[in-house]
Amino acid sequence: MPKIDLAAMEQTNRTGYPDPYALVVEGRWVRRLGPGSGLADFGVSHVVLKPGAASSQRHWHEDEDEFVVMLSGQAVLIEDEGRFAMQAGDMAAFPKGEPNGHHLVNESDGDCEFLAFGRVPKGDAHYPDIDLRWSGGGYQRKDGSAF
Repeated sequence: MPKIDLAAMEQTNRTGYPDPYALVVEGRWVRRLGPGSGLADFGVSHVVLKPGAASSQRHWHEDEDEFVVMLSGQAVLIEDEGRFAMQAGDMAAFPKGEPNGHHLVNESDGDCEFLAFGRVPKGDAHYPDIDLRWSGGGYQRKDGSAF
């Protein structure tokens, strides 16, 4: 049956970010819905941000489109153009190759939930605020050195 049992999906707060960049996502809990539901062309994640948590470090991708749909609670979308309140029903799109660093931050007192659509990036990701980049399948400093 195509209906997804969210409670049956593993929820994790793992991250690949090296220290000290992992701290901002400690309160981010993710369920990857694509693999368990048979999707292969794009990914969908159900994300819960605890108060104070961010969805990621502020970033943009050279070759991955991203799309988010707020389900409940409140978050602030922070991007190059400023800060924008996001609440249930709000959506945001981040086209690949557009150098607009973005992330969601939960500055409220309660949890917020959203769906994030995308795929595993094959190309580089850029982190304008910190000394980090994703390239060649892993994280490194902007000068190419390892952590």
